[in-house]
Amino acid sequence: MIDEVDSNSLDLSQVEPLIRFAIREDIGKGDLTSSSVLPRGAKARGTFVVKEGGIIAGLAVIPLIFRIINEKVKFIPLTHDGETVASGMPVAQITGPAISILSGERVALNFLQRLSGIATLAARFVEEVRGTKAKILDTRKTTPGWRYLEKYAVRMGGALNHRMGLYDRVLIKDNHLRLSANQPVSEAVSRARKRCPAGTLIEVEAENLAQVEEALSASADIIMLDNMSVKLINQAIHMIRNATGTPLIEASGGITLRNARSIAQTGVDWISVGELTHSAKALDIALDLEPIGRSD
Repeated sequence: MIDEVDSNSLDLSQVEPLIRFAIREDIGKGDLTSSSVLPRGAKARGTFVVKEGGIIAGLAVIPLIFRIINEKVKFIPLTHDGETVASGMPVAQITGPAISILSGERVALNFLQRLSGIATLAARFVEEVRGTKAKILDTRKTTPGWRYLEKYAVRMGGALNHRMGLYDRVLIKDNHLRLSANQPVSEAVSRARKRCPAGTLIEVEAENLAQVEEALSASADIIMLDNMSVKLINQAIHMIRNATGTPLIEASGGITLRNARSIAQTGVDWISVGELTHSAKALDIALDLEPIGRSD
């Protein structure tokens, strides 16, 4: 029931405005240091090298970064997004005008390190729940402007995407009910089914067993068990599995690598983890450069 997404797809047209903004933000009117220190026509060769093991993600955007800066820069990937990489492993090479390479170095590393860090953390969560039925999903807790790329990185780590935004799934939370005169969950679900396009998934957040019962009675497609203990999740699952209908069960809130497996072992279908995108540590990657002469 998760929206079908080609895990390897990356539409660069969607991220080009962000990349152009990042380049303008860093370079501004020009790289003062490189343009004033380097000899005119200097050329360089660079190798992107990972300094710690993980999952690489973001290589697909690097050629676009340097193409915008200077089309004479040549980029050669040595591996692919989604691949496991070891410390000391070269993942790509780059050659071209030295000033252009240095001008794009930080922008390229920012994208590559951030996205690889997300993919690496996602892979750790996926491994943590291996052998259970649970699937690891991300959330909307993403860096403003980076959502498309960060959710791509999550897929590169082997996890799945929750909804991309407010536009592609209904998720009824306590604030929605509170701001609509505390209407019953059944009424909120009924309104959503009438007003949304046919086939739209309706998910309801539940923080206790009474709310789980309400979501069941409303025939929600997905029931999110929010910030529940393992004991309470087990009770909720027993209630849901013995009811009419088969909604998907999602666990959310306070999920960490320490408790992910115990939650997965309860039998939930999905585990959504905000940490994947809001707290992932950047993967340590460097660009090692060497001169290769001068152009005419």
